[in-house]
Amino acid sequence: MEHKILLVDDEKDIVGLLEEVLQKEGFHHIRKAYTGTEALSICWDFQPNVIILDIMLPDIDGLEVCRQIREFSYCSILFLSSRNDDIDKILGLSCGGDDYMTKPFSPRELVFRVKAQLRRQQYQTAFPLKAETSLTAGPLRIDKDSCRAYKEGRELELTGREFLLLAYLMENADKIISKERLYEQVWGEYSSICDNTIMVHIRHLREKIEDIPSHPRQLITVKGLGYKLKKRIE
Repeated sequence: MEHKILLVDDEKDIVGLLEEVLQKEGFHHIRKAYTGTEALSICWDFQPNVIILDIMLPDIDGLEVCRQIREFSYCSILFLSSRNDDIDKILGLSCGGDDYMTKPFSPRELVFRVKAQLRRQQYQTAFPLKAETSLTAGPLRIDKDSCRAYKEGRELELTGREFLLLAYLMENADKIISKERLYEQVWGEYSSICDNTIMVHIRHLREKIEDIPSHPRQLITVKGLGYKLKKRIE
């Protein structure tokens, strides 16, 4: 199967460079968009595997484009930005992005990150979550068939990544899972942003499943080792 990639940037020179670099690596099923509105329209019909998305667009910013895409697609989204502030990275990851690169970027590194996202997708297809369709842990329950999660019967509004993270933690309830292991299993690849990515998603997940997110009782940090989701809350 040929992988589909959508390039979204209002700078046509950058889009042309990205297309050339990716084509040299064997990616030929590529679509291009120069505005957020155009990207959303193409994404709905094209259903790409990976989107390379600039944050600064002339109409809708990339963060909002990402939020709207997450309403109908779990494809991998790699943000590009000319800004290197941590807050921009956190915003990009928290709104549903999978990776973040700053301009100017290394074409070789970008290709590596695209391939890493595709490997993650292949891994999740080859090694899906365990056969149980419903898992419970304390007040939490997830239904993997419908990709829905509940706390005390109330449906939680999770992003696709948050659902996968919660599902993996619930499958391994009461076990200590390292950040590296979480990244490998949920994202499919280790990268330099592993720590930031995990911390942002854990924080947002706690905001949705914990009564007091700043003092978690179920999804706890085990200092120096990783995270553990308790099967029962004491």
